[in-house]
Amino acid sequence: MAEFVAAAAVENVTNQAMTYASPYLRYFFRYGQIVQDFTNQRNALKLRKGTVKDCVGEAKRQIEIIYDEVEDWLRRAEKELEETQNLEDEIDRVKCFKWCPKWGWRYCLSKKLAEKTPIISDLLQTSNFAQVGHRGSLKGIEFITSTDFRDFESSKSAFNQIMEAINAVNMIGLHGMPGVGKTTLAKEVGKHAREQKLFDKVVMFTMSQNPNIRTIQDKVAEMFGLNFRTNTEEGRAEELWSRLKVEKHILIIIDDLWDEFKLESIGIPFGDEHKGCKILLTTRQQQVCSKMRCQEEIQLGILSKDEAWVLFKDQAGLEDDCSMLNEVAKEVAGECKGLPLAIVTVAKALKDRSLDEWRDANQRFKDSTHLYDEEVLGGVLEPLKLSYDYLKKDNNQMTVNHIQMCFLLCSLFPEDDEICTELLIMCGIGVGLFPNVYSIEDKRKKIVEALKKLQKSGFLLEADCAYMMRMHDVVRDFAHWLTSTGENRFMVKDKLKEWPDMVESFECYTAIALWNCSSNLKNFPDKVEFSKLKTLFLQGEQKADSLVVSSTFFEEMKALQVLYLRNVSFSLKGFNSLPNL
Repeated sequence: MAEFVAAAAVENVTNQAMTYASPYLRYFFRYGQIVQDFTNQRNALKLRKGTVKDCVGEAKRQIEIIYDEVEDWLRRAEKELEETQNLEDEIDRVKCFKWCPKWGWRYCLSKKLAEKTPIISDLLQTSNFAQVGHRGSLKGIEFITSTDFRDFESSKSAFNQIMEAINAVNMIGLHGMPGVGKTTLAKEVGKHAREQKLFDKVVMFTMSQNPNIRTIQDKVAEMFGLNFRTNTEEGRAEELWSRLKVEKHILIIIDDLWDEFKLESIGIPFGDEHKGCKILLTTRQQQVCSKMRCQEEIQLGILSKDEAWVLFKDQAGLEDDCSMLNEVAKEVAGECKGLPLAIVTVAKALKDRSLDEWRDANQRFKDSTHLYDEEVLGGVLEPLKLSYDYLKKDNNQMTVNHIQMCFLLCSLFPEDDEICTELLIMCGIGVGLFPNVYSIEDKRKKIVEALKKLQKSGFLLEADCAYMMRMHDVVRDFAHWLTSTGENRFMVKDKLKEWPDMVESFECYTAIALWNCSSNLKNFPDKVEFSKLKTLFLQGEQKADSLVVSSTFFEEMKALQVLYLRNVSFSLKGFNSLPNL
């Protein structure tokens, strides 16, 4: 018993001696423990660094902004692992050759390990991050991809006027005829304002004729990193209002405004409510600027003859040495009346065509004058009609031009909507495009090729998502003009509150699209006679009760080939009378 007590006392004294003695002794006599502690801590740091790095990688894939402390921790961890790698190598050499180093070498290595171990331990203790990043507010794809702006005198003058006005007034109106380039100029203003850091935030959205308030609210909120807590438009507007007031300087670009509009219904503070909020709106009509009480009104005019030729020549890929072709091309460019949209569309349609085809196009311009009397589109119609007709040139072996039909199908969707490519493909297959192609996969490829050609021809525009596309509202109006008369008619309506009056012309419709119909649609019939109707899109109003359709509604639509229903309640019995579905 006495021996045991004595041994314990000796061990205790030894431990205390090692604790309070000079650290030099510890480096000699606790070498093995120091090596083990260092190795364990370093291995743990390597594992933890890998985990944090994986989390950061995933956060970046989700377009999150990484916290500064996380980035700093990774840098310090990487630095420590690099600096201690040579120490790890020294330890491995000792284990490999099993030789006993000199006391001086052992002392130096032990000392270095003992000094590094607490540093590594501190890194491990500060590595438990609840989150490595956060979602940031978006910059706006419109300004990232704004590359279409041309520094012509007309657009340059309007641009300079806008930039001067932004410093002096709160609301600026940019007006001009359809297709003159208002949207492109507005994007350039936003891009310049953001690059020069003139504002804390720059936001752009499209209003169109039938604005969807919730969609606009969602886009603005996304740009400011705001997640709505309420569901009503009024509640969301109040949340946006409060969020926007946090920013000192904001530029909000409202594109394609058709009539007077109350900004507070979206949630935009303005005037005395937020003097740092500047508004730039674009519209076709000058009176809209007046109704919105714009303090500065700026008109964007058409291009001069020389400017139009420069743009046309570039888009058509014409060379200076083609003098004969250029003479004809200049006449064609002149028929576009200085309108950028018409110039780009016609130039792309005639690109790489033969001289005879250019002459034919020029003659058709001179012979056709009736389209210029149209009030809505004016001089845009004839250039667009020419480009549309040239779509047929590549498929003249077909009795029905399927690329043209793809274009017309795109016009069935609501104004300013992003059009789902997959839905277009299904619709195209349903109406029987490319009948000589038999497999579904091959038909899909053909329709995708047709859509790509429409994009290259300027009839369709790219959207933010790869599987979506857009149609310029002027081009959409042109498509509706094409299908407004004759035996093959289309009808497209949005936010329908009352069923249209039934007239004889309804029997001529081959495609009808009724979007966002009220669930309490007035005079909604139990049965309609659309004997030639092949395509029907019927969508009830979103965020509301479903539109109820009678089981007899489809009975007189024997020719129907494509039926798209959304937010609609219906009976499957009604499909018994549709043999072509």
